[in-house]
Amino acid sequence: MRTVELLLDEAAELEVREAWRRLADAGLPSQARHRSPTNSPHLTLAACPELTAPIRWELAEVAAALPLPVRFTGVVRFERPTSVLAWALDLDSVLADLHRRVWEAVASDTPPAALNPFHQPSRWSPHITLGRTRRAGAFTGRRVLDLLPAPPLSVRLVTLRSYDTETGALEVLQPRL
Repeated sequence: MRTVELLLDEAAELEVREAWRRLADAGLPSQARHRSPTNSPHLTLAACPELTAPIRWELAEVAAALPLPVRFTGVVRFERPTSVLAWALDLDSVLADLHRRVWEAVASDTPPAALNPFHQPSRWSPHITLGRTRRAGAFTGRRVLDLLPAPPLSVRLVTLRSYDTETGALEVLQPRL
């Protein structure tokens, strides 16, 4: 599977990594525990089995729209099928349009059954994961908010990339010249 993701600017990435560190230091699930060199704070937009030429063509248009300013709105928790703690992003019209363009690009050349329904524009909830575990309710009833730094106010999404979940390879998706 190939993901399509956006990376944060350097200052925001450092803030997310600090949140990861604080969760790990408190013994809670944290993305800091993932030691892979590919582990970076990111916003997942979509996933598909392959980045075909038509998909890549459309994604190059999306990459040309970067950087994109966004803002965090606070902490969010998900229970599906894993417990996730994240900082939510404001889904303003610009981010919604960028996400829709990525979804349409991926959906245009991918069998529908291969698409993650949580990435559909009507269901997508933009967030940066701070911690994740298969243990249900891992973040419920904890004083998590007291542990975390406040999310940064000013954030920019700066790089479009793809991660290959089978090989572990990363690819920066560049705009067309």
